[in-house]
Amino acid sequence: MTKEVYKVFGFDRIEVTLQTRPEKFLGRVELWDAAEAALRRCLEQAGFAVEVLPGEGAFYGPKIGFDFRDVLERSWTLATVQIDCAMPERFGLKYVTRDGTEATPVMLHRAVLGSIERFIAILLEHCAGAFPLWLAPVQLKILTVTDEQKDYAGKVLDELRRQAWRVELDGRNEKLGYKIREAQLAKIPYAIVIGDKEVAAQTVAPRRRGGESLAPMALADFSARLRAEVAEEMGEA
Repeated sequence: MTKEVYKVFGFDRIEVTLQTRPEKFLGRVELWDAAEAALRRCLEQAGFAVEVLPGEGAFYGPKIGFDFRDVLERSWTLATVQIDCAMPERFGLKYVTRDGTEATPVMLHRAVLGSIERFIAILLEHCAGAFPLWLAPVQLKILTVTDEQKDYAGKVLDELRRQAWRVELDGRNEKLGYKIREAQLAKIPYAIVIGDKEVAAQTVAPRRRGGESLAPMALADFSARLRAEVAEEMGEA
């Protein structure tokens, strides 16, 4: 799950540590040994190279730490997985097995993202605010050339919102170049330019965040393109 989640967010350089029993700990040594062996086995089966950090586990159980390198080559520990054999035993937790006997469960502590605020801050720096299409707070910005296109632009806005895209309309009486620059500075994935030609042909003229202008196309074709891009970003293509 951690590999899948961070691939979607664009973190593809993962370093994994196995943090073992500290000097002061809770629980029985044999449970610690079994938990550490289980974590190591899982990591090896998942294809990770494992660096062992002796004595750096939590007082209640060993821990896997997932460190990610951002674009500035800084390393951040984000996701963690811990096996806790001590607390269920101390709280007297029990479950009934298939053969009707009682057993003590094992607790998993799992933080895929960690602190959400900290994760968002790291992600913002990692992508310099240029979120992928699926994540961008505003995915699309409609830009009119003049006031003459406002009616058609409003229809495009309504249809895109009906399809659940996060879209805004910039219908101000400003130069088109100024509007495009503002959309780029806001790092909006797509600006949709609508001029007289687009109104006459009932099309839209998309412009990607990096400055690439796409050929005018029907709104349905543009929507299909957006859905395909999101599917690719999410690893569903």
